Amino acid sequence: MNKSFATLGLLGCLLSLPGHGQSGTGFSQEPEVQSFIIGMHEQHGFDVAHLTRQFAAIHPNATVLRAIRPPAFPEKQRSWQRYRERFVNSSRIGGGLSFWQKHAATLQRAQAIYGVPAEVIVAIIGVETVYGQNMGSFGVLEALASLAFHYPPRAEFFRGELEQFLLLARENGVSPLEIKGSYAGAIGIPQFMPSSQRRFAVDFDGDDRIDLRSSSIDAIGSVARFLQQHGWQSGAPVAVPASVSGDPAGLLATGIKPALTVREMAAEGVVAVAAADGDRTAALIDLVTPGAATEYWLGFDNFYVITRYNRSSFYAMSVFQLAEALRTAHDNLIGTR
Repeated sequence: MNKSFATLGLLGCLLSLPGHGQSGTGFSQEPEVQSFIIGMHEQHGFDVAHLTRQFAAIHPNATVLRAIRPPAFPEKQRSWQRYRERFVNSSRIGGGLSFWQKHAATLQRAQAIYGVPAEVIVAIIGVETVYGQNMGSFGVLEALASLAFHYPPRAEFFRGELEQFLLLARENGVSPLEIKGSYAGAIGIPQFMPSSQRRFAVDFDGDDRIDLRSSSIDAIGSVARFLQQHGWQSGAPVAVPASVSGDPAGLLATGIKPALTVREMAAEGVVAVAAADGDRTAALIDLVTPGAATEYWLGFDNFYVITRYNRSSFYAMSVFQLAEALRTAHDNLIGTR
């Protein structure tokens, strides 16, 4: 059959579904969504009527769309001290120690297989969901659809994630309407986006299924594999404090991917405060707090790898500093036994 005639037939079927075009039909009445549904049928064999009913059950979520937008006055919102206080604190350190003790054997196994230190794995889970306590309450299908069809700046990215989410739900035999997550569509204890879950998540508890919503063991293995697959260097440093002389604007403009060696950085007026290999590549990281002196760090390749999880220097530094605090607390706890 000619593909154009087949597409018209599918569209006619979709439009003839009961209640279509009436109030309360949610996303299913939007032309872009109809095209997306047809695409999911043609590319992946989804049933048009079934998928249309699922989209009819959800609506554009104003809270999601507000949350995703950048702050109106970013210079007033970006504060490293305020950001750090949310994640590097006694509550997350205490919770992290408990999580570490409970899953010590699993963390040791993940570190042995993937080369990622236990404290880094624990810190990411702590920053993301407070060790599984806050995995998000948004319907993931509704959140992703809202961003895919009502947030033009990143519509292409979120349509890709919406496609991956529907495939993920089908693979796991779960209704996409049942899955909860973050306002951006991240899922489970480690808050993986659907594409990351399908690509990097592992069945680390050996029960023949990947469950990032209920299995801390799967979450631990998946976080470690994600970092390893993005280039984690076992035994290598993450970041060191730096002092800056002169105007660092040029170095900051090059971004957070390491490009110059520590020795080359020193020639540009950026000197590592702690011991660092002069031949190791680094990026200059600025941690800005309004009304306070900017903190400068040299971020190495492992720092950049953490930003692949969340592309923010604030995020990566919070993970690193929480991991350091956890390692110290854990060593002290072991030393007292």
